[in-house]
Amino acid sequence: MADLRIGLYPGTFDPVTNGHMDIIYRAARVVDKLLVGVARNAGKGPLFGVDERIQMVKDEVDVIEDRKVAERIVPQAFDGLLVDYARNHGVSVIIRGLRAVSDFEYEFQMASMNRHLEPQIETLFLMSSDRHQFISSRFVKEIGALGGEVLHFVSPRVADRLRTRFQGDSSVQSGAASKVY
Repeated sequence: MADLRIGLYPGTFDPVTNGHMDIIYRAARVVDKLLVGVARNAGKGPLFGVDERIQMVKDEVDVIEDRKVAERIVPQAFDGLLVDYARNHGVSVIIRGLRAVSDFEYEFQMASMNRHLEPQIETLFLMSSDRHQFISSRFVKEIGALGGEVLHFVSPRVADRLRTRFQGDSSVQSGAASKVY
């Protein structure tokens, strides 16, 4: 058990997108166990609660065809310092997805800081697949709030959750109405 390579892919996943799932699947192929750390991030004001976001990730993992890969994926909530969570769970590598060059500077600084705090934990960057490079949870939420079609960016299960959330929350819809896509 001590030789297990445990990876951690942290994020808010509010909501989980096709781009997230692409990174999750690919990361799970290079580690023995992948923790998907769903950050509580109450300060970010997530649209979905942490339990709902964990359930969305679980629902997406449940439909991964390669069951050997899917069985390695464990979504769970975390808060606090990422390296503390990683250390406490035996993580040897933190997985980060990069969509564009603009992501790199921030991610590089974060990886350097994490390495300073915990030299035994490496950071592995995975480039987003071409078809997912432009997807962000923030844009998906804004498009969904305006009644736009999000099925190109999220699964039908997540799209249904978004529709349900926005149909029941007129303040979210009116707040996003100033954005145009």
